[in-house]
Amino acid sequence: MGKIIQTNEQYWLKKRASRKTGFPLATIAFYGNDDQTASKVVVGVYANSTNEEPLLRKWFANEDDVREDAAIIQEIIDFLNVHGVYRISMLDRIFGCPHEEDIDYPSGEHCPQCPFWANRDRFTGQLIDS
Repeated sequence: MGKIIQTNEQYWLKKRASRKTGFPLATIAFYGNDDQTASKVVVGVYANSTNEEPLLRKWFANEDDVREDAAIIQEIIDFLNVHGVYRISMLDRIFGCPHEEDIDYPSGEHCPQCPFWANRDRFTGQLIDS
């Protein structure tokens, strides 16, 4: 079996994701039309433990998966470094539809562009009985 090679960027992200406490904290969430290809990533930076709104930044991929786009990953790392991020919290899966409720489709409805996510639990990926 071949050896898995880890890039410096992957190491940097994993090291901060393994930390259990500390601020600034960043959240990283990936979104896509289904659970296979991420077309959007949203990064939020929390300076401290107060309930202040995070500083948000979004990146989009037109054709490729944002998780495999070296330029986007480097921009995310640069963004996190600028804000002195100590710890990262992120899911190991695509978290849902890349379109935004109340912006791209009406509140309380399913996204018409992403039928995969209709009646699906975003945390588990399992279908929900409707």
